[in-house]
Amino acid sequence: MTCPVCGLKNWKLIFEIKDFSISQQQFSLAECENCSLRITVGAPDKESIGPYYKSEEYISHTNTNKGIVNQLYQWVRKYMLSKKRKLIEDVSGKKVGALLDYGSGTGAFVRYMQQAGWNTTGIEPDADARQVATEQFQINLLDASELESLNTAQFDVITLWHVLEHIHDLQRTIQKLKDLLKPDGVLIIAVPNYTSLDAYHYGPYWAAYDVPRHLYHFSPYSMEQLMKNNGLRVMSKKPLWFDSFYVSLLSTRYQYGNTNYVDGFWQGLRSTRKTMSDVERCSSLIYVVTQ
Repeated sequence: MTCPVCGLKNWKLIFEIKDFSISQQQFSLAECENCSLRITVGAPDKESIGPYYKSEEYISHTNTNKGIVNQLYQWVRKYMLSKKRKLIEDVSGKKVGALLDYGSGTGAFVRYMQQAGWNTTGIEPDADARQVATEQFQINLLDASELESLNTAQFDVITLWHVLEHIHDLQRTIQKLKDLLKPDGVLIIAVPNYTSLDAYHYGPYWAAYDVPRHLYHFSPYSMEQLMKNNGLRVMSKKPLWFDSFYVSLLSTRYQYGNTNYVDGFWQGLRSTRKTMSDVERCSSLIYVVTQ
């Protein structure tokens, strides 16, 4: 098995891990000893993984508000729309422009950026999520197969908000996204960070492993190597502050069978405090990438 980041075959087994949210199946996590990328061993291929997303529990593809944790997720998602827009304006130097959002889910971010004046294109592989986007937000998201038909060098900004870890053809996708960027364009990638304090605390119960939907699990070093090997540069890393709380709360549900709010908020707070002195320990990181 060849590492999709560095191309070597030096793997070590980390631990067995369960798909707590949908199938209850067991998978293995392996780590590349060269670049530190982790992968989900035995994850379904692109043609077979669809059923692992078909649940109201998988809330990034729905708008459910059932339960306190889901309500927290939806509130934070709405709050973060303005924060994402501010980040895009800051790192691109533009108030409006052409934006591609890859992995748009149900389309809330695409609609928000369109309303803010951006010429926004959204791509979403899941047909059910695209239907929700059409019905709820009156926007048409493209299927992932249409990525190849987009014209090169047309986007000022390309965003992937917790998407890269789901993509089977990692290298080809990065190369295509690079081709779609204008020469001065910016690629913004947000992914979970398995070197975070909350990941260390919860181990195989850490909710952001989310196997088998998350095919890859990135450390800051592995992300930097992936970008470097594709002729790109990580210019900066920024924290996603709320993720440590949401992920910790969900992790307690997996570990104890019910959400332990005291433990979840305490671990979220510990992880957040650690991030203040070391951004690379944040539960999720935003990578700002340029050519």
